[in-house]
Amino acid sequence: MLQLSEMVMAVVFAVLLATTKGVESRKAWRENAEGEYLEYCVISCRAKSASLTDFGGVGDGTTSNTKAFQEAITYLSQYESEGGSQLVVPPGKWITGSFNLTSHFTLHLHKDAVLVASQDECVILFRTTIISFYGRGRDNTEGGRFISLIFGTNLTDVVITGDNGTIDGQGEVWWQKFKRGQLNYTRPYLIEIMYSENIQISNLTLVNSPSWNVHPIYSSNVLVQGITILAPVTSPNTDGINPDSCTNTRIEDCYIVSGDDCIAVKSGWDEYGIAFRMPTKQLVIRRLTCISPFSAVIALGSEISGGIQVVRAEDIVAINSESGVRIKTAVGRGGFVKDIYVRGMTMKTMKWAFWMTGNYGSHADNGYDPYALPVIQNINHHEMAAENVTMAAELEGIPGDPFTGICKSNVTITLAKNVKKLPWNCTDVAGISSCVVPQPCEALAYQVPGSVAACNFPEESLPIDNVQVQVCSYGRKHWR
Repeated sequence: MLQLSEMVMAVVFAVLLATTKGVESRKAWRENAEGEYLEYCVISCRAKSASLTDFGGVGDGTTSNTKAFQEAITYLSQYESEGGSQLVVPPGKWITGSFNLTSHFTLHLHKDAVLVASQDECVILFRTTIISFYGRGRDNTEGGRFISLIFGTNLTDVVITGDNGTIDGQGEVWWQKFKRGQLNYTRPYLIEIMYSENIQISNLTLVNSPSWNVHPIYSSNVLVQGITILAPVTSPNTDGINPDSCTNTRIEDCYIVSGDDCIAVKSGWDEYGIAFRMPTKQLVIRRLTCISPFSAVIALGSEISGGIQVVRAEDIVAINSESGVRIKTAVGRGGFVKDIYVRGMTMKTMKWAFWMTGNYGSHADNGYDPYALPVIQNINHHEMAAENVTMAAELEGIPGDPFTGICKSNVTITLAKNVKKLPWNCTDVAGISSCVVPQPCEALAYQVPGSVAACNFPEESLPIDNVQVQVCSYGRKHWR
């Protein structure tokens, strides 16, 4: 069998070529007599453009550019009501600490630009407020955490893009501190947008994030397209894309190698999420390829206390991952996971194809309600194939609170050689199955093929499917 590194190299180029075919936000750089000219497709064009070098930026891999980013964005914010603005990061290696975005704004990385997260904690701005939905930091019991490298809150119409320009989080030092228990506050993410609307994050390569890579939270109308995310598969909590209490989100044409879930859908933790009551809903995931040996390709939870509803995922490729589709919850979470549809998923070398658990037990604190039971219902998997799988499914509901409305149809799972476990393990779940191999547990009652429209994927579009992009351009005679 190929080693993971060999497998990654073998599939990455083919996958990227295949997955980017559907990305509308294609870009092209051209040389001409006037200099270098860029065309690209995004949700909004801008009236004013500038280069980071206009504000003293130096891309030599040594100079700090935190001040240059902050001053550039502050200056360009004056054009919010005059057609918006764009900041272009030219070729080079740009060291920077955290910086905040502004509305009606585009951050564009040149294809040869590498934005590198500073390791100087003095320039990593610190956020001490407790996240409303979580109650405390993820890495510790304190409420504070380091702010994300690229951050924005209460914004409208923001684009973070590039012709596959790179953002390097330099996560190794953070991973080691986490493993040694040396962090007093939670690690930063790479990109985080909060309480905002009309957001596009596209055509970038994100590497070595300290923790989560892309975290839209409490936001609406979010496009994440053509993103490549790479992290060592043993790096802690390097989730790929985590839509969190968001409405109308579309994730497509992405390639992720991760030490945690490739896509993790969330909506708050225990009593904090229950009180805030902001679900993630109307989420589309398509043309995703994932490698994550120790986690899931698509995970719903474990923080679902605000609810998750109306998720549609299709054309998914999973390679050497722990589980394909996973639901994680527990007594005390409350909330719900409803109306989930997955189709056209291909899996190779998996521990589980399907995994649901009602015993995912960590809690924010001791204030959770032990009577807050989650509702898991209408979970549909259709037209899926997997090979070299250790176990077809581990489906574990909650005694007295079963997971219901589970439907699996046209699913073929080929088990690995010499597997000794039963292919299906089902407790406290109920549903139906049709044309599933190997035969599911009795809890998923067999339906004669054609007798029901089992697990049919909804054909009507969601609002986020109707979001359009437009061709924009930028030209500059000299980059430096």
